Amino acid sequence: MQNKDKPKGKWFVALLTFAAGMVAMVGIGFAVKGTDQAAFCGSCHAMDEAVWTHKQSVHRQFDCNECHTPSALVSKMTTKASVGLNDIYVNTLGTVPDRITASDSMKDVIQANCRRCHVGTTMTVAMDTKQYCTDCHRTVPHNKKAPIARRKAADV
Repeated sequence: MQNKDKPKGKWFVALLTFAAGMVAMVGIGFAVKGTDQAAFCGSCHAMDEAVWTHKQSVHRQFDCNECHTPSALVSKMTTKASVGLNDIYVNTLGTVPDRITASDSMKDVIQANCRRCHVGTTMTVAMDTKQYCTDCHRTVPHNKKAPIARRKAADV
């Protein structure tokens, strides 16, 4: 009789492990999607201006991380983890700069995403005068036309 109970126990453990894995995957999926959105990014007051101007832009239908993280899943997750940990550190123990700018590595990510979405346009543009699309199109994703009361000194 004990031999019949053991296979049932193995199936139960296997099913329980599978269910726990599925719950974890769904939870991770919701966490990834939730941390991509402007509401999450804007939860730190230092990002108020960026989120406000993004809402006014032609790219307002896109999540922040559609531009600010690589599109490949593994690269996206490592970038989110790295940038997220840095943001936590800066906002709790460090000094938040008056004007937040993209690092060179982030500019490369943004550039790749510009080209991925706008492939038809970028194929016909000579990119020999400027390194990044945002060198000329800085105000497309984040307008600088915030009301004076909402602007920071560095943006005036």
